[in-house]
Amino acid sequence: MRDFAISALREPPFPTGRHGATDQVASESIDWARTFGLVDSSQRVHRLERADAAGLAGRACPDGSVEGLRLLTDLISWLFVMDDACDEDGLGADPARLGPAISTLLDVLDRCGDPYVAPPAVGPLGDALHDLCRRTRLHDHAGLLLRFVSQMREYLLALLWEAGNRERRRVPEVAEYVQLRRHIGGVHPCLTLTDLASTRPSEPAQRANPRLVALDLLAVDLVCWCNDLFSYGKESQADPDAHNLVTVLAQDSDADEATALRSAAHRFNQGLATYLDAEEALRAAGDDGIRDALAARRNWVRATYDWSVVAARYA
Repeated sequence: MRDFAISALREPPFPTGRHGATDQVASESIDWARTFGLVDSSQRVHRLERADAAGLAGRACPDGSVEGLRLLTDLISWLFVMDDACDEDGLGADPARLGPAISTLLDVLDRCGDPYVAPPAVGPLGDALHDLCRRTRLHDHAGLLLRFVSQMREYLLALLWEAGNRERRRVPEVAEYVQLRRHIGGVHPCLTLTDLASTRPSEPAQRANPRLVALDLLAVDLVCWCNDLFSYGKESQADPDAHNLVTVLAQDSDADEATALRSAAHRFNQGLATYLDAEEALRAAGDDGIRDALAARRNWVRATYDWSVVAARYA
């Protein structure tokens, strides 16, 4: 059934690429996760290796610096570990357990990676998050650092919304889901670190362009909806996850699974068409800085599609 929906997806008409250091960074990122204790058993190491964070990052950031690619890969690895803790290890099903964990991680973010302020002793996830903030800070780009920290806060707080829904076995409304899914997906901070890896990060005035802000939301939606379609088969094997576009659309229209899958694919295709129109308008009017930002966003949409096709994470 899932394969039918995937075949209905329009393939993003963007060029594919892969950073030349992807394989090197893949090994280094696993070592980074081991060093911080994010993976503490052979089973967890294998799960993280199968997720192939570097494969996603290398496609999304094919032309950035190696250090930028390494930082992005480590962030994606961190997000995978956090998501697995919530989705597969039970943390995200109990707000009473998740709340204190989120609180300590927010405390880490409040320090913005300051190397002169000792982070609280919060365990592997907190230590690794502090390292991500510290390395982002080293790039000496205050605007992007603050943007990254803010987006990570939004991600963590959205996890609490997700946990509350799970506890109540509640499926959110479509508009609510679309809004919160943008934050749960962790795409915003990934885009920020992709911008940071660029040889010419966009300026604050360019990032504040309302049309680029709107395009960002479209790109994030496409990444998240693509992920939902590819992951639905795995997530629905036992009890359908309430936090999947297919499940939400099925409840909204009282549709069967096949109809909801087709509806989700149609929403992606419509979103891609809207994205292409909006991108063309920005490209025609924008300068080189805007064009670099547009390339990063189209790379992320294409990378998510290509990575999802081969991702063992959804097997």
